[in-house]
Amino acid sequence: MSTTPGTGENTTALVDRLGIEHGMVVQELGYDDDVDHDLRDAIESRLDDDMVDEDSDDVVDVVLLWFREDDGDLVDTLVDAIAPLADNGVVWLLTPKRGRDGYVEPSDISEAAPTAGLSQTSLLPLAADWTGARLVSRRAKAGAERGKGERR
Repeated sequence: MSTTPGTGENTTALVDRLGIEHGMVVQELGYDDDVDHDLRDAIESRLDDDMVDEDSDDVVDVVLLWFREDDGDLVDTLVDAIAPLADNGVVWLLTPKRGRDGYVEPSDISEAAPTAGLSQTSLLPLAADWTGARLVSRRAKAGAERGKGERR
């Protein structure tokens, strides 16, 4: 088994950690030649379908957003990314790791997310060159926290 995130069998475990399940609709934004193709393939294998692109009109469960320092304004990009998101949907913001071309400072993410109406809930190394920040709408997070103490 590979020990490098995003390669080999470990990619399946990463897809599990992303919370991606068969039948979900996943939108991919920011695709370019530098994305991790093993991770993409593992996600599409789990979905048993292709990810939808920015031209899709579907409501999506997950947005997989590849973002680099020179890709523009992060707040604007996040606002655009959440437009098709289902109420309990998740944005995975994938940025290059420290020392890689296009590296995004964590402080930039922590400042942009709340401005876009999102909260960061976790950070994962997702591939040899990429880190993922899990972002959820503050509305969805508040509802989930209220529901923790409720009996069903």
